[in-house]
Amino acid sequence: MATPQVDIMTALVAEEVVEPAEVAKPELAEEPALARTVDLKITLEDSALTQGGWVRGTLPEGTQSAMIGDTPVSFDEDGNFFAAFDRDSPSSLLLTAEHKIGRSLVQPLAIAPRAWDIERINVAKGTGGGGEAWWATREPEWLAIKEARERETDAQGWRQEFIWPVTGRISGRFGRQRIYRGEPGSYHSGIDIAPGNGTPFVAPADGVVVLARTGFSLEGGIIILDHGAGLNSAFIHLSQLSVSEGETVRQGQALGNVGATGRATGSHLHWSLVWKGNRLDPLLFLPPMP
Repeated sequence: MATPQVDIMTALVAEEVVEPAEVAKPELAEEPALARTVDLKITLEDSALTQGGWVRGTLPEGTQSAMIGDTPVSFDEDGNFFAAFDRDSPSSLLLTAEHKIGRSLVQPLAIAPRAWDIERINVAKGTGGGGEAWWATREPEWLAIKEARERETDAQGWRQEFIWPVTGRISGRFGRQRIYRGEPGSYHSGIDIAPGNGTPFVAPADGVVVLARTGFSLEGGIIILDHGAGLNSAFIHLSQLSVSEGETVRQGQALGNVGATGRATGSHLHWSLVWKGNRLDPLLFLPPMP
């Protein structure tokens, strides 16, 4: 009997091993295109990272809000911002920014402590004030100052390098404080410059005049100049005012004249800087006195 012929291809098909079907790989979530093309980083530029100091920097494109500690930080359309640190700021703060892709950015800030000029006096702290009649006059003045300090304009002075409003002897430094039998008194909230009575002084940076009054009980003649981004200057004890409320002024423009009005022991310009309720040292904004 003839041997049957077996087609080799048939034999191979009969012996074929079926390979397992491919398992579909899970698709990875794609990172938003913006996150791949934009550097999601907070950039710090100029700064004085110390108590009473400040910082300028840039937030990334797409930032929706920012905070330093519990204080909101204002920024422009390009992400440029200004923030500052109170005289009693803690040694570390967090600058946080919320981005529109849902990411939180965090920049730790180490704030250098300062050795303040503290005078301890073995007498009881005075109560201050002058009774109900005095407060009836003082309250509207206090409210006017508070409202002016809280007002924000579109001034751009916060971007500038500040100049001296006037030159002369520094007769009072920021942060100086007395302790009365263990009870702290108020600290000195600005610097005092004593160039001589009647000396003209100028705007240290661009701004909008948000308060310009005379005859205040404590301050005498007072000007508050908003520099934008929550930063403002106050000048008190003035003998004369050269600007009016609502006026826009440029850096170096005359504001008024130094005096001894209000509660002052002698003629001087008291200049204080505040950023959103935080009291700052004007000397940290300035070059050496010419």
